Amino acid sequence: MIQRHIVLMNIQDAREQLEAIEESLLDPDYEEGELQIDLAHAYHHLNYAWNIRNEPDAALEHHSD
Repeated sequence: MIQRHIVLMNIQDAREQLEAIEESLLDPDYEEGELQIDLAHAYHHLNYAWNIRNEPDAALEHHSD
């Protein structure tokens, strides 16, 4: 696994997003549309972590923040 640091950062971001979702679900005004967006954000981080794990540094130059 080449990109351990980036994988770690994205796992941490996903965890933070999931914790925010947990907190938001306690709010009765939190709606399904918001949940969908928030879960997609967490999924994005996990998916990116998986797909970036073995990318060479040169390939990262073409990725956006």
